[in-house]
Amino acid sequence: MKPFAAIAPIILAGLWSFAFSTAAQESPSWEVQALSKIIPGTVEGKMDYDPTTGTATGTNGIYVRYGDAHLTADSAALDMKSGEVTADGHVRIESGDGLWVGDHIRYNFKTRQMTSAQFRTGKWPVFASGTELTGDGSNRVYVARNAFVTTDDVADPELKVRASRIKIIPGKSVEMWNAVFSAHGVPVFYFPYYKRNLGAHANNFTFAPGFRSTYGAFLLNTYRWYLGDAADGQLHLDYRAKRGVGAGPDATLNFGDWGVASLKYYYLNDRSANTSTNAFPQFGSMPRDRQLMEFNWQATPATNLNLKALVNYQSDPLLMNDFYDGEFAVNPQPGTFVEANKYWDNWSLDALATPRVNSFFSQVERLPDVQLTGYRQQVLDTPVYYDSQSSLGAYRQFVSNASLYTNGLYQATNGYYANSATRADTYHQFTLPWTIGHWLTVTPRIGGRLTYYSSQNLTNGAPNGDVHREVLNTGVELSCKASRLWRDATNSVLQVNGLRHILEPSVNYVFVPNPSTPPGQLPQFDGEQPSLLELPLDFPDYNSIDSIDTQNVIRFGLRNTLQTQRDGQLDRLLDWNLQLDCRLDPQPGQHQLDDLYSTFTFKPRTWLAAESQTRYDLDYGQLNLAFEQLTFAPDDRWSWGLGYWYLRGGAWGNSFWTENNIVTSSFFVRLGDNWGGRLTQDFNIVTERLQDQIFTIYRDLRSLTSALSLRVANNSGGPADVTIAVMFSLKASPAVGVGEDVANPYRLVGE
Repeated sequence: MKPFAAIAPIILAGLWSFAFSTAAQESPSWEVQALSKIIPGTVEGKMDYDPTTGTATGTNGIYVRYGDAHLTADSAALDMKSGEVTADGHVRIESGDGLWVGDHIRYNFKTRQMTSAQFRTGKWPVFASGTELTGDGSNRVYVARNAFVTTDDVADPELKVRASRIKIIPGKSVEMWNAVFSAHGVPVFYFPYYKRNLGAHANNFTFAPGFRSTYGAFLLNTYRWYLGDAADGQLHLDYRAKRGVGAGPDATLNFGDWGVASLKYYYLNDRSANTSTNAFPQFGSMPRDRQLMEFNWQATPATNLNLKALVNYQSDPLLMNDFYDGEFAVNPQPGTFVEANKYWDNWSLDALATPRVNSFFSQVERLPDVQLTGYRQQVLDTPVYYDSQSSLGAYRQFVSNASLYTNGLYQATNGYYANSATRADTYHQFTLPWTIGHWLTVTPRIGGRLTYYSSQNLTNGAPNGDVHREVLNTGVELSCKASRLWRDATNSVLQVNGLRHILEPSVNYVFVPNPSTPPGQLPQFDGEQPSLLELPLDFPDYNSIDSIDTQNVIRFGLRNTLQTQRDGQLDRLLDWNLQLDCRLDPQPGQHQLDDLYSTFTFKPRTWLAAESQTRYDLDYGQLNLAFEQLTFAPDDRWSWGLGYWYLRGGAWGNSFWTENNIVTSSFFVRLGDNWGGRLTQDFNIVTERLQDQIFTIYRDLRSLTSALSLRVANNSGGPADVTIAVMFSLKASPAVGVGEDVANPYRLVGE
């Protein structure tokens, strides 16, 4: 497939020598010279310049620049005083967002007026060609006769709209009169008047037919609409043979200073509501009327004032699992909140409310939670710094009674009610940073916290009356940074051109005496959550307010970084960060040495990168966590990512974990300009099965893009879930953006 000549880029050099300039200095200035000076190896051009008249002529290739407008042509005559140029032969003009191509064009660099007997213009994804072009760049309106518009990025487009008259506003829109849409040269439809946006924001239709084991045959249809910058959205109308019809709108509204709001609603009359797609156990009867509603709003109506709202309603706990696998895998329990944040130089005030919308999720309601934060700030003219955090809120805690399944989903519609109380908390800390010997930073600190809990319905063993808790914390952090530079270090294998080594050791000592009330006697509204990565030690970074307990810990850290120059840019060859906690006074069930944490990145070539995250138990000599990733991307023709994910099962750290041992692979190849393929596989070593496979073939259909995908999900304890889907969308407005098929491949199989 040959590239569409109208969008062939103008080859510009990074260094321009000024062959001619106007006698009187103007802004912007002229740059005029032979094209052979810009593109070495081309035919030697000839330039003539008359400084008295301010005119220049060129043959065998000429280049002209004035401001942001560039022109190249075989020959041209230029009047610098008026700005008028008459150019012939392979004329290309680039001005702002516009690109114009023709054999004979008259153009004024100052007024941006243009006339051409024939022309081609375009900016991906819309292109145009025609005759009798006239226009005025000052108001950015151009008119032409006998022209056509297409989204085909080829020399001979098969799908186009031709009109007797056309008006183009570059970068915005094109209007056509007496327009005929044709396919493969055959007229299909007549438009007395036709208008299209020049850009991705054009109304379009996407459809994806296919078959899935749990759906039967299906057809998913989406219509995208745009009303300028004020509003846009989508209309969904889907049919699944075994499940029924699903439909709903999406809308996004722009309120200017009052932000952007989006609303999504989807309804499905499910014929097989109690058939789960991923072999999860069913918790009673799912409703046949299944629906979801999502509302999102963000605004900055005033300086340093942010407002946010997010509402996620679902009719049942398995709705997302059954119809939106990708979103469910990322966030199985979407939350609902309303938040307001006000910032000053040293302070911020946050108000948060989290009402309970879905009764089948574990949740802590905050109605509301107000927090005042004092950022670290100097105390008068002393070397002492102060920071604080104070909050007041009313809380209610609901706990799922089947927390081992699907991240806390359970059969009933209300769960059980655990705790409710009002909590007031205030924390204040002073630090005294200083530098010793211009290389060692020492920061001692001392702080205190006072927390009050009301006596409302505390069911976890807390006293019946009001509860007060006092906490003292102190400690000191030591850190330094050393580096060495080898300017002449080179290595062709590792693409090293100069080398800098940066070493950053640190030691952080934290001491917290026994709180006045142990955490076991407090409601855990903000309790310590299970975490695979290490938690912060310092206050207020450690924000599990209700889980604060005694600590006597030293955290050792060591970071090594190797930097080099690649393609004129600073690049990291290696980055390795190690951290280890040593508990001087371990609590029951704790070891003196915590796990050794390691994050490692190695980039031996610009196209090859290795990443690693590990957590190793030093006491028992066993690996608790490993995540390894190797990425090959030598060019835009192919890439390959290999990954390994291991999680040791059992009780360790701060939770009980289910064993995972998975190898992942994602391979992409582009076969010419029209074909491409991707293969993604996940192999579960524990169950010895390929638990998820997605095969996709991409095809460029000129104005359309298509993707044929096969997914096989081998569910543990159930039959394989097989999906075959084809997705069609306009190339100008693809249904799945570049890279989105990697981050969320489920979009290609109708989820």
